[in-house]
Amino acid sequence: MSKFNRTALRAATGRGPITAEATPTGLTHEGAPGYAHDTKSALFLLAVSNMVGEDTFYESATDRDRRYVNLVGEVAVADPGWLVAFVEWLRGSANMRSASIVAAVEAVRARLASASTASTVDSVANRSFVSAVLARADEPGELLAYWVSRYGRALPKPIKRGVADAVRRLYTEYAMLKYDTESKGYRFADVIELTHPEPVAPWQADLFRVALERRHHRAELSVGELLPMLVANARLRSLASQDPSVLVDPARVTAAGLTWEDVLSLAGSTVDKASLWSALIPSMGYMALLRNLRNFDEAGLPSASASVVASRLADPSQVARSRQFPFRFVSAYDSVTSLRWGTALEAALAESLRNVPNLPGRSLVLVDTSASMTGNALSKRSTMTPAKVAAVFGVALGLRAEADLWGFADGVFQHPIPRGSSLLRQVDQFVKRTGEVGHGTHIANAIRSTYRGHDRVFVISDMQTMDAGTSAAVPASVPLYGFNLGGYRHTAFDAGAVNRHEFGGLTDATFRMVPLLEAGRQGSWPWASAV
Repeated sequence: MSKFNRTALRAATGRGPITAEATPTGLTHEGAPGYAHDTKSALFLLAVSNMVGEDTFYESATDRDRRYVNLVGEVAVADPGWLVAFVEWLRGSANMRSASIVAAVEAVRARLASASTASTVDSVANRSFVSAVLARADEPGELLAYWVSRYGRALPKPIKRGVADAVRRLYTEYAMLKYDTESKGYRFADVIELTHPEPVAPWQADLFRVALERRHHRAELSVGELLPMLVANARLRSLASQDPSVLVDPARVTAAGLTWEDVLSLAGSTVDKASLWSALIPSMGYMALLRNLRNFDEAGLPSASASVVASRLADPSQVARSRQFPFRFVSAYDSVTSLRWGTALEAALAESLRNVPNLPGRSLVLVDTSASMTGNALSKRSTMTPAKVAAVFGVALGLRAEADLWGFADGVFQHPIPRGSSLLRQVDQFVKRTGEVGHGTHIANAIRSTYRGHDRVFVISDMQTMDAGTSAAVPASVPLYGFNLGGYRHTAFDAGAVNRHEFGGLTDATFRMVPLLEAGRQGSWPWASAV
């Protein structure tokens, strides 16, 4: 047996970008010694877990959002280049829509309040914050609504110009039909009137005119030949009012830019739902398919159409483009009773977790099942808890790295995963064991109870432990990876020290750092790291 040439004794070790203080100066929410992060690390961890306006177990929405605004303002003035790259990544790869919009607005406000931002260069940088986070046509209105609700109707030039840049890029016929609805406080016309975007082409000038006519309910709404989708939309709506069966023609529905919500509303109860869904599926987006699986089953969707849906759900390129959080596939799996979606959802989930590494040696994975991880859903509209998100990542690591998986709270429980198991079923089985070992959070004790010479340790938790000594529970030569799902002010260990790494977020993106760190390379921020 080898005595010296073992994986646990690697000489190379890198350092991750998230850093906490070496000596604790505060307390976790459960009273254990708490390590404060530096400003950028604190902002990163809060942003990737912040749904904005949502209470968490330990923080009210008001306190959490105030802390977020303060961190954004501090970094915006100190290092605007870093923050621009961060908010663009936050909206894109991390898919945190509300958090990125808030960050952009608060960054501009903080920089305008700083005496150092008077130059033309600063004005361009401020404008770029706004444009960087607007990726969907309803978001210019969302951003303006946030600004006005917080700071009044006077819009600074960087806000106006950044929004105008996005409008020119995002406002199309289909976007108008999908997003310019009466339920919105700020409609397309309001955004146009407030920011005065210059049209990119004659067709967009015509689109802007129609948006204004629609908003102000002018008697004669004239749609010209430059907008064929709007013309087709009006014609099909008129026909459907007389004969709803015209809505089962996929080509006509697509050409008219009708959304699935529009079609269901127009059809009412007069058209066979299975035929209607079959007509809609070719024009539906990935997320729309994912959220309607139960409706497909209830309508009796034919096997041929179901096969099309399953094929799209499992397509790696479509999974990547959709940027769905891995837990969305678990939610979809939980919502259906039919077995026909299982294989497709399993494949989609595995693809969404493609960055979870296959690691050499032995890994220990500890997943927090305490009350703070199960007491609140991620948002008011979700049933997904942090504990379930943690289980997704923990089970994925258990399967991919053939790791030893344990749940913990006051005590610990082992959850063996047979090779080749279904990821979805194992997540379900793991979550059902919540409460088995109490509801407290004892990270150090959980490590001491389960560590048996492993080559690395993963702890997936909100890091609000009750006991001290998390870092000391793992030998100094062994990497400790904390996957922080809470983003609270203090964490349980000295992240940033040698072999002490902390990640955060609701996607698998940061797992790409693990092989880099173990190869001795520095783990940079996700938007700058090479894979």
